[in-house]
Amino acid sequence: MKSGHFPGSGFFFDLRSQKVDDYAVGEPKLDFREYFDGSLQSSGIFNGLSGKVERKFTLRMDCRWQGQKGTLDEYFSYDDGETGHRCWSLNFVDENNFSATALDVEGVGQGAQRGNAAVMRYRLRVPRVGGKEVVVSMEDWFYLIEDGTVINRARMSKFGIKVGEIVASFQKSVRTRSLDIGSAT
Repeated sequence: MKSGHFPGSGFFFDLRSQKVDDYAVGEPKLDFREYFDGSLQSSGIFNGLSGKVERKFTLRMDCRWQGQKGTLDEYFSYDDGETGHRCWSLNFVDENNFSATALDVEGVGQGAQRGNAAVMRYRLRVPRVGGKEVVVSMEDWFYLIEDGTVINRARMSKFGIKVGEIVASFQKSVRTRSLDIGSAT
């Protein structure tokens, strides 16, 4: 199997080599304001530095928009029994670009969407054992596929070195999907 990069290059670069404009003509079109509206379900995994799956999680999102401003409430349940909550505030500054904030995000994150993809970059404060926090850089990529699922791949790095990766899938909840289908008739 031929690879387009040298061995180990993903350790430093992998997701950073793509640009949101690479997906500008991709279909179906992903618009955060439309897709992340209402209730969504998600499940995913966290891979640590070794690439081994260290945690599994499920997620419920409740999203609402008022014009160009959105609130995305995330409720996490991890396989070890831990639970968590993050509330995102998104603000679209034009058709394709937005800012993002949350209590555990340092500063203001930046996002962009084109075609069937979107990316969000931000600095996340992550709790560590002993009550200390570490700040990691996050690069979240979202891809809308034909069946209506959004695949999310997030890279966590510290000093430019990948320290973890999250892979998750998002789907509109059954109730939201049935309302969307019902309103079309």
